[in-house]
Amino acid sequence: MQKIQQNSRLTMKILHLSDSHGKHHQLKDLPKADIIVHSGDMSEDGTEEEVLDFLNWFCDLNYQYKIFVAGNHDLCLDGEHIEGLPENCNYLCNSGVEIGSMKFWGVPHFLSNELNGDIVQIIAKIPKETDVLITHRPPYGILDFEDNNNFGCVDLLQIVQKIQPKYHLFGHIHAGYGFEKSQHTTFVNSSLIRKNNIVNKPFLLEI
Repeated sequence: MQKIQQNSRLTMKILHLSDSHGKHHQLKDLPKADIIVHSGDMSEDGTEEEVLDFLNWFCDLNYQYKIFVAGNHDLCLDGEHIEGLPENCNYLCNSGVEIGSMKFWGVPHFLSNELNGDIVQIIAKIPKETDVLITHRPPYGILDFEDNNNFGCVDLLQIVQKIQPKYHLFGHIHAGYGFEKSQHTTFVNSSLIRKNNIVNKPFLLEI
């Protein structure tokens, strides 16, 4: 896990967003924070051009640290590594980064991992010491309800209940936008899109 030194302070502010689906340029006057986190579906059709356009925008944002994971729409990233990112920008693909004393872990949502059965092993490898878990897909039964169905992941729910991170940040289910607290974890679905338009605002969190 990469470790980044952070100036000593009691709290850090995290701006969380997800599911911008190629409409990131519509986001103006974003709140100030120490870290910005995007939980995937940065693109609509998953092309390299779309993802590169997002990365150019994301890397230029005025935040000290930037973290993102891939969603099911971001097809061109399946099986690929991203090179040449600035030092303060981290693409987490079943990997983590430690900023100050906070440990972040990111899991993408590639349909290929579900089809070949790798998703169970991937989720099982999430470290117990994770403070902030970033995924694209929600855990089952939490901010995952749309069209009369729960679309979250049962295996993800079980590991979150086991490791009890301070925050679990995700998106994917647009109708699930919001946050929910359990005894140990705050769950946040920051899907920005509804009916192909950005209508929701990112969540500003403190850790």
